[in-house]
Amino acid sequence: MRDDLIFMQRAYQLAQQAAEQGEVPIGAVVVRDGAIIGEGGNRPIGDHDPTAHAEVVALRDAARRVGNYRLPGATLYVTLEPCPMCAGAMVHARVGRVVYAASDPRSGAAGSVFDLLPSDGRFNHRTEAEGGLLAEACGELLRDFFRRRRGR
Repeated sequence: MRDDLIFMQRAYQLAQQAAEQGEVPIGAVVVRDGAIIGEGGNRPIGDHDPTAHAEVVALRDAARRVGNYRLPGATLYVTLEPCPMCAGAMVHARVGRVVYAASDPRSGAAGSVFDLLPSDGRFNHRTEAEGGLLAEACGELLRDFFRRRRGR
């Protein structure tokens, strides 16, 4: 649990950095054997790339660093429940576990809207999912971001 908190705090820092760059504040880190092997913040606006969600950015970083697109035994920490695209990327990367902070009632794929992680048995790999770690802080970061955006 202590390690989970440390890694989620790093994801939170990445989410704050994304917000500073005008992106929706979501951050993600990929951890294996107790070490961060990939990290990223949301970048779809700046990169002009609809797939540049924090989770995908972190998975790409991890795959480059380890020299393999498959990341068995890895845990991905993310500040918002993954969407279906990101959940699919995690399954394809063979990520073992995802820990997310805030639930996403609009497009969450770990039980909020869709149930792709972990209960969809049709995939050839199962990624375990746990939510709620730092949920209040991460949710407040998102709410503040959108309040400021609407206030303009």
